[in-house]
Amino acid sequence: MELSNLRPAEGSKHKANYRKGRGHASGNGKTAGYGHKGQKARSGAPRPGFEGGQMPLYRRLPKRGFTNINRVDYAEVNVSTLNRFEDGAVVDIQTLLDAKVLKKTLGGVKILGRGELTKKLTVKANAFSETAKQKIEACGGTCEVI
Repeated sequence: MELSNLRPAEGSKHKANYRKGRGHASGNGKTAGYGHKGQKARSGAPRPGFEGGQMPLYRRLPKRGFTNINRVDYAEVNVSTLNRFEDGAVVDIQTLLDAKVLKKTLGGVKILGRGELTKKLTVKANAFSETAKQKIEACGGTCEVI
């Protein structure tokens, strides 16, 4: 190590916070980085995407598809995740939230069939995939749609 190689510890030096347009001595006074006159120096300068009056790119491109207003987004839980609950337990939405399996329920909870289930459970959810229903019932459990 030599004096010419010394550097401050990582994170110990912060970028200087300065206020724009606060006098010549600040190094960013008077025009505050906007230069002299012109459209970009004015308040209300063109919005992002403005192309000087030419039809902007986002309006030149065609629209595609549509948005289904009746779409329901489900919070998804795989069957393998349900193994963490005790044998014979009733697993509903609140139980899943309390066990931190889910952070939020969105439009409801759907049980999907990935993985294996080894315990007999009563599962209450908004929707079930066919394979999830088969796996839960194969272990002697029941599926209830709420």
